[in-house]
Amino acid sequence: MKDVRAASIQLEARPGDKPANLERVRDFVSRAAEAGASIAVFPECCLTGYWHLRHLDREALVALAEPVPDGPCCQELLRLSRESGLTIGAGLVESDGEALYNTYAVAMPDGGLRRHRKLHTFVSAHMESGSEYTVFDAPHGCRLGVLTCYDNNIGENVRITAMAGAEILLAPHQTGGCASNDPHTMGRIDRALWDARYERPQAIHDELVGSKGRGWLMRWLPSRAHDNGVFLIFSNGVGVDDDEVRTGNAMILDPYGRILAETSRAGDDMIVADLDASLLDGCLGRRWIQARRPELYAPLARPTGGERDIRDVRFDEKGV
Repeated sequence: MKDVRAASIQLEARPGDKPANLERVRDFVSRAAEAGASIAVFPECCLTGYWHLRHLDREALVALAEPVPDGPCCQELLRLSRESGLTIGAGLVESDGEALYNTYAVAMPDGGLRRHRKLHTFVSAHMESGSEYTVFDAPHGCRLGVLTCYDNNIGENVRITAMAGAEILLAPHQTGGCASNDPHTMGRIDRALWDARYERPQAIHDELVGSKGRGWLMRWLPSRAHDNGVFLIFSNGVGVDDDEVRTGNAMILDPYGRILAETSRAGDDMIVADLDASLLDGCLGRRWIQARRPELYAPLARPTGGERDIRDVRFDEKGV
């Protein structure tokens, strides 16, 4: 891997308003290019909006979705990528024949586009989960992997992505402030606090960085980078997402799980960090992967009988 400068963007997407969301992407791509970045990472479903998707019937979802890479959003991402010289990742609803996916598209300045179909899709019964890992070479001398939101909560997904050679993990999310009956797992943020964020900045700041947002992320996110020896670019929604408030906290971590850059701003924002390729050589996560004993791990691939559909897991009585 070569040294590379990366940008992570948090933004508040407008539900169903692809033109407005694309305009925000254009603005941040321009800012990332001015900052000298080579990679710009936007949130999950930032082009279509996210949490409102659960209310849409199949006809409405089909109307919002588009093919990848031939649809207008991906073609615009490719145009922006060629124009700016940046590799740009952004999320949308994909249509492929009769199937609908939560897809993350990564457009590259050489004209290539790769997509990741979220492996653990639960936002709508009309949408399917993907079944492939996504790792590929970017034209900046680095190898990228993509895992979308809940995909990152399953440790096996990150390990497999790292073992496929990913050096930088793009981790687009729509998380934080999620409804939960479990007192140890997030919880809603009062919409009134968000609406009063300019009048009461400390109150909303405390929520975004507390146990409903950054505090929850710091229990697990750094370990994904550290244990697997990858740079991790965390991009997240921020602000109103249907009946919840996303917590932002965009951050970039090194292969030791250390934060290189982050924001706690209550609004759209961008952070930039230089990824020092020399940190990959000999980092603990890579040494631990080399020390694996695969002959012991067959039980990981065997069903236990306790597996459940992701929709049931996400929406059970505990609101996990």
